[in-house]
Amino acid sequence: MKTAKIEYGDSFMNIEVPDNAVIVRPETHYVDPPAVDPYEATRRALQKPLGIEPLRELAKPGKKVVIAFPDRVKGGVQPNAHRKVCIPIIVDELLKGGVRFKDITLLCAMGLHKKNTKEEWDQYLGHDIVDMFWPDRLINHDAEDPDGMVELGYDDMGNYVNMNKQVFEADIAVMIGHVQGNPYGGYSGGYKMCVTGITGWKSIRSHHNPRVMHREDFTPTNTDHMFMRKQFDSIGKHMEKMMGKRFFCVDAVLGTNSQVLGVYAGVPDLVQQESWPLARKRTEVFLDIKDKFDIMIFGEPRSFHYGPGMGTNPILMLQAIGSQVARHKDVFNDNGVVICASLCDGWFNDEWFPSYRKLFNKIQGINDFSEAVRFEDELSHDPEDIYKYRYAYAYHPFHALSMLSMGGVALNNTSAIFIPGARAGGYARSMGTIPTNAFEDALKQAEKYVGKNPRILVQEKAFTAVSVHLKMNTR
Repeated sequence: MKTAKIEYGDSFMNIEVPDNAVIVRPETHYVDPPAVDPYEATRRALQKPLGIEPLRELAKPGKKVVIAFPDRVKGGVQPNAHRKVCIPIIVDELLKGGVRFKDITLLCAMGLHKKNTKEEWDQYLGHDIVDMFWPDRLINHDAEDPDGMVELGYDDMGNYVNMNKQVFEADIAVMIGHVQGNPYGGYSGGYKMCVTGITGWKSIRSHHNPRVMHREDFTPTNTDHMFMRKQFDSIGKHMEKMMGKRFFCVDAVLGTNSQVLGVYAGVPDLVQQESWPLARKRTEVFLDIKDKFDIMIFGEPRSFHYGPGMGTNPILMLQAIGSQVARHKDVFNDNGVVICASLCDGWFNDEWFPSYRKLFNKIQGINDFSEAVRFEDELSHDPEDIYKYRYAYAYHPFHALSMLSMGGVALNNTSAIFIPGARAGGYARSMGTIPTNAFEDALKQAEKYVGKNPRILVQEKAFTAVSVHLKMNTR
């Protein structure tokens, strides 16, 4: 037997697995392309943007500019993080072109995530940037502001489209993005930035739903054949058509520790085309295996990208499992078994995620989580939860439904999911998973589904480091 450490709550769980198990560790398996000087790379990208004039040429006196940036969920807080580096450079280019400083607004494109506080902006944007724009020109997107959204009808695919009014009316709309592996559409950045960051729940439900996410093309995560990715492109292009202008993207490909590997500027489709090859070199990790794994093992921290309680809130717990199944389906057998260590103690963190407990209670009365779409209008129009989204830094009520759809990906692509270390097993059972007291119990019970001598994959630091997509090495 050999030992491994998987994330669990506020620490790690030490486990033993057979000697033939494959243990994937960021330190040994993640080989990032070389990092670049983010300042130099950003300036160079802005000098020769793809498919559009440089910002300095687009900028003219009297023009209004909105610079939309990603929220706290991704991108890092280090001194040379992409947002911290590129925003001052972008502003400088606009000023040199003649735009007045008072005509530039920074918009946190958090979509249906919680609005970010000034303290959070201070952390990941830095005091210098915040102090330049605070308080009236550093703002959060508000998907429920009746005067702050523009309804744009339907795109060519039939997706409903709405968007932030300030971005719609701006003369120049800059989108700062992070190109990282993402189970929702393959990569962040590009059109995904505007389609999920500056829209409302009626548009987001066009793609974050079981009809899209439970299709066969959703797993393994990809950009070439994924229906969701086609929706992102279609919605983003419809926005541009209705605005009468192109988005100006400034995207950075990020590595394991959110370091900048490359910067690309220009129109979204060309930025995607040029940035994805580098992103693949970082994101796709190839394993020298002949057969797919029967058991996939990892753990969840108490708190990770969506916030405190993600590893204890049962809906988010299952969502994280679904995201790993989608990312790694290329190396994971159909109807394999997942063993995911999680506290699963029922702490929903109602302050941040007020609609989650309501949805959890409702799904106890249905047999298939895909049927939860019947609760969309009721939950998404809940006046109390909308108020909390707008004024109390809580996630939008529809967010819970979108995460439940990813939980369905986990259930639909496994024969069993075990939760060793669950402290309140009823929550695990209510999500269609099996709680156990110890990891050894889960590994033993998994044999009922996959037989003796299963092929085992262990992922250490599955959520501590920026995620990858595991692939079979057929090269």
